Amino acid sequence: MSRSHRTSTHEADSAVELNPLFSRPGESTIFPRFTIPEGESLPSTAYQVVHDEAMLDGNSRLNLATFVGTWMEAEASKLYAETFDKNMIDKDEYPQTAQIETRCWRMLADLWNAPDAAKTVGASTIGSSEACMLGGLALKRRWQHARRSAGRSADKPNLVLSSAVQVCWEKFCNYWDVEARFVPVSKEHQMLDGHDLDRYVDENTIGVVAIMGVTYTGVYEPVEKISAALDEIQARRGLDIPIHVDGASGAMIAPFLQPDTVWDFRLPRVASINTSGHKYGLVYPGLGWIIWRDEEALPEDLIFHVSYLGGDMPTFALNFSRPGAQVLLQYYLFLRLGFAGYKSVQATSRDVALFLSGEIGAMEPFTLWSDGSDIPVFAWQLADGHTANWDLHHLSERLRMNGWLVPAYPLPEGLGEITVQRIVVRNGFTRDLASSFLSDLKKEVAYLDALTAPMPDGGQTQAFHH
Repeated sequence: MSRSHRTSTHEADSAVELNPLFSRPGESTIFPRFTIPEGESLPSTAYQVVHDEAMLDGNSRLNLATFVGTWMEAEASKLYAETFDKNMIDKDEYPQTAQIETRCWRMLADLWNAPDAAKTVGASTIGSSEACMLGGLALKRRWQHARRSAGRSADKPNLVLSSAVQVCWEKFCNYWDVEARFVPVSKEHQMLDGHDLDRYVDENTIGVVAIMGVTYTGVYEPVEKISAALDEIQARRGLDIPIHVDGASGAMIAPFLQPDTVWDFRLPRVASINTSGHKYGLVYPGLGWIIWRDEEALPEDLIFHVSYLGGDMPTFALNFSRPGAQVLLQYYLFLRLGFAGYKSVQATSRDVALFLSGEIGAMEPFTLWSDGSDIPVFAWQLADGHTANWDLHHLSERLRMNGWLVPAYPLPEGLGEITVQRIVVRNGFTRDLASSFLSDLKKEVAYLDALTAPMPDGGQTQAFHH
């Protein structure tokens, strides 16, 4: 039999099944981008196309910009795959998952020193943004009830926050018609610290937000000092203003690494606390938690009692159907690590952050804004007078060429003329990876310093041709 005859017979017999993957229909052509294809494709074909497109994203493990967890153990991934079909809102159909959700927020209430964890109220959320929205809504409704009971207007609520808050708080104020009163940061007061608070609060203030881990720099706002300032204001002006602690990151760091820092329910003025399970709670996205001190802090009329799939469900959430798997992953980690394990993991991340910040702070071009001793996050700026030929945006682009994602951005209102870079050290970013990053950083700084002409504004890619 001739070779050509054997080939044609083989092709006729094999059809699609034995064709090499990348020459099958689908891989050898292009799927439509913005219309649903007319016909079907093999599961392996659809998988390969999506898989290959996802490869074009950055490597999440090298993303030093995000707070969101990018690594879990194989057992956690197995548990995730076994439970991603669970709907967290359907507590009647998945009662054990609902029970585990309650166990988790009760554990957090205890971790955050609630006077009586059994009397707290809590919920899981999609992330900290939803948790912040719920915390803000509870503050607003509580204030409205108090005002109306006293026969006063409840039309002009305001919320006092640092100008360095995460954007979700701006969304809350915008979406729910609350005036945002931003206390600007400055070189003297780089965070909300109680200074000048008297100028911003009045009888229409629903609460003050304190941040345990400012997004820009990683530093804690001193909740105890903020509370003391509000105590003094109450004594003098009669204003009883609660605090919501946005502990997106720090609420899962401070209990383990800074247990003597008083920021939580030990302060009677703290009405509610949120955190991100998918940040230093160490779970894959997206998961948040919010806890209220007691039932008084969460007005009953915010809670919906829904008859759903055969049962009565009390719920306070912006989302309805949502994944239950991440809640189970959080419980897995609480059992897997315990207090000692969380302390060890968070301490390791902080050690890496302190190592890196120490090395970067010692480099002549840079001045540190923070060192990672609060949450494992730190930021630096270009030292005054170092160079007029490049800036941190250029350095960010150079690092991206090595695979590292390190943002450069201006500080918030009050310090907006200063640009910084920030690194978030997460579980899985090892000392070895940190050393590799440091080598690349020094290499790219040397390259930029060797330039004799200023870089174009904005750090465009054409500036980086060798």
